[in-house]
Amino acid sequence: MRNVGIEFGTLPLACAPGLAPHSRHDPVSILAGRFALKPMIPAPRILLFDSGLGGLTVYREIAKARPDAHLVYVADDAGFPYGAIEQNRLVARVLALMEHLIEAHDPDLVVVACNTASTIVLPSLRARFVVPFVGTVPAIKPACAASRTKRVSVLGTEATVKREYTRALIREFAAGCEVTLVGSARLAGLAEAELRGSPVEDAAIAAELAPCFVANAARTDTIVLACTHYPLLIERLERLALWPAKFIDPAPAIARRVVDLVGPAEARMPSAPATAIFTSGRNLSAALVANLSRFGIGEIATLEAFDTPSLSA
Repeated sequence: MRNVGIEFGTLPLACAPGLAPHSRHDPVSILAGRFALKPMIPAPRILLFDSGLGGLTVYREIAKARPDAHLVYVADDAGFPYGAIEQNRLVARVLALMEHLIEAHDPDLVVVACNTASTIVLPSLRARFVVPFVGTVPAIKPACAASRTKRVSVLGTEATVKREYTRALIREFAAGCEVTLVGSARLAGLAEAELRGSPVEDAAIAAELAPCFVANAARTDTIVLACTHYPLLIERLERLALWPAKFIDPAPAIARRVVDLVGPAEARMPSAPATAIFTSGRNLSAALVANLSRFGIGEIATLEAFDTPSLSA
């Protein structure tokens, strides 16, 4: 069954300092705020940020919604995976990196296309910077609303499913559904490997996916993809599913939220060139360069004049 992008309902995804409280890390306040930019920003500058390549799934939807936008995609691959970095060090790392990026690119909007960074760092980002941020949250509420069998699985990284934030979302929004948390140690890395040109066997993906399918009194019928890397593998996830299920990809809803803030594209506006920036300085494989081109990214750069290794775990 094709993956489904569903609205997050009433859960808002952006704010700016002074417009929403940042002291509580509950499911609403961490991604909350009622902040609106101008009704229409022609050719907005939008910065998308992730620890690796997973945010490309969000980039793709935003590029469709605002093809005129000047998009800069930043992959902090020197810090991938973020779940392996101690929390305080991760906050320090992302704040310092974001300060450099905002100064260099002056974006109208920043999209944090990473569940881990959104839940841990987003309140600090909003407290530090004036630019509005759009975050990423596991789509538990819409998944539970859509489930007919009331059996939902949340497939995320090990760090995401262990986090109290995720469990609080379940307590607040499960609405009578039985929710199974499935932490995958390998799936994000497998998605990265595939995009970089290293073949990944079906068996490796199937092993990470299988725990999502629970058959007790009823079968799991809805699976939340709680890591932006996972939709990179959506065709294989659907093919390897033990039975038909809906896969909930948050990217379309995030793109709609971006359009809410910057306005829709003007008719017949040309596509703007997009840039990808990597922090590790490692050479990119030919396969990855080709895949980035298929996403519409034509320019690739390495972040300079910033000491990322000193912030690494």
